[in-house]
Amino acid sequence: MKKEIGENVHIPVGSVILEGRLDVPENTDRMIIFAHGSGSSRFSPRNKYVAEVLNEFGMSTLLVDLLTTRESIANAARFDIQLLTQRLASVTHWIKEQPVFRNYHIGFFGASTGAASALGAASLMPDMIRAVVSRGGRPDLALPALPLVKTPVLLITGSLDDEVTELNQLALERLSCEKELIIIEGATHLFEEPGKLQEVAMLAGEWFRKHLF
Repeated sequence: MKKEIGENVHIPVGSVILEGRLDVPENTDRMIIFAHGSGSSRFSPRNKYVAEVLNEFGMSTLLVDLLTTRESIANAARFDIQLLTQRLASVTHWIKEQPVFRNYHIGFFGASTGAASALGAASLMPDMIRAVVSRGGRPDLALPALPLVKTPVLLITGSLDDEVTELNQLALERLSCEKELIIIEGATHLFEEPGKLQEVAMLAGEWFRKHLF
């Protein structure tokens, strides 16, 4: 599928401006918004790779930093799930306010701690968010919000990432929506082993295609 040239976007949220990278294939009305983990950013090679695969699936992607450069230096802000959740919700509303994206179907892709903010924001916007995918996520950091999530959720972990897999199993029990946990054999937390990140991207693409189309 032919892709339009991506663009950098500046999203006003309260008193700050958040930076993002927006890529929009032709003839689509689906968008996946990425919530990165602590210490990561819109330049993450892993999330950029997943975004490129989703573009090939015919979905738009927005890689956005939910913290400013100054905020990201402070550990407290990087682990402030409530703040990150509110920022992600605000970014989503900003997207829907743009005339070109007004009728788009929206999904979230959360990695590491970003999965908690994705699930938290999805619980706040059940009629707006169509699907959530978590990669090596920490959904346990959003435990109070999990029973409120109505959006279909796919949790992906690596079989060699024992602690995170156990935390995802705990979160799975708290979710009352359509849900699935897929454990990729031979993968560690960052899915750096050959072919493992590709598995993540394909699983995400299929989940979003099922629920956003």
